[in-house]
Amino acid sequence: MAATRLTLEYDGTAFAGWARQPGLRTVQGVVEAALARLRGDRPIDLTVAGRTDRGVHAWGQVASYPDAPVTADGLNALLPADVAVLACEAAPDGFDARRDATSRTYCYRVLARRAPSAFEHGRALHWPHRVDRDALRGCAAALAGTHDFTAFTPTETDHVRFSRDVLRAEWRENGDVLEFWIEADAFMRHMNRVLVGTMLEVAGGRRSVAAFGELLEGRARAAAGPTAPPHGLYFAAVGYAS
Repeated sequence: MAATRLTLEYDGTAFAGWARQPGLRTVQGVVEAALARLRGDRPIDLTVAGRTDRGVHAWGQVASYPDAPVTADGLNALLPADVAVLACEAAPDGFDARRDATSRTYCYRVLARRAPSAFEHGRALHWPHRVDRDALRGCAAALAGTHDFTAFTPTETDHVRFSRDVLRAEWRENGDVLEFWIEADAFMRHMNRVLVGTMLEVAGGRRSVAAFGELLEGRARAAAGPTAPPHGLYFAAVGYAS
C-alpha cells in the first residue's frame, strides 16, 4: 500500500498537544484538516512518531498516512503560521511513522543566566539559579544504557513497560543556553521534563549525582524532582533503519 511521510516543525505554545481532541486546537487536527482540503475533503488519519504534550515544540516531527503525497507548498498554504511542513514525500509501502521508528531525539533548552531574555521567552526555561555544569554532565553520563524510568513518569499512567534504552544523553552549551539532548528507543509521558527538573536540583546542590543514578533503578515518582515546564522541550528528530 502506498504511504506518505511528512516531516513537520511547530511551535507548541498555542496547541493542546499533538493528538486530536474534541473542541481543542491540536497539531494533528490542523494538519489533518489541511490534508483533507487538498485531497478533496477526503479525511485522513495521521500516525505520528512521538506524541507531544501541550506546549511542547518540534523541529523534526514525522507523521505518515497510507496514500499518495500532496505538495508541501500546498499544505503550507493552508496551515497556520505555527506549523510548517518541511517535506511531504513518498515512503516505502506500508511505512508507519511510529512503528518503524528505531529512536526519538529530544532537546530541552535552559536559559542559565540572571537576566531573562525577550527572545527566549516561551522557547527556553529561564533558570537564574546556581548551575553546576559538571553535575549536569555527570547526570547525563548516568543515563546511557537501559534503565527503569518509573521515577520519571506520572504515577497514574497507561505505561506497562518502564525500561527504556538510552542511546545517548548529553548537555551542550550554546552561549547562555544549556541544551539537554537525549536519544532513546522510546519515551514515557513527561519523562524528559522530569529528568530535567531533577537534574537541575542536582546542579543546584539539592541532591547528588549518585542519588540521581539511584532513581534509574525503578524508584517511585515521588523520589524524583519536579516536572520542568513544557516550553523548553523540543521533539528534535526520529531515527529509522533506512
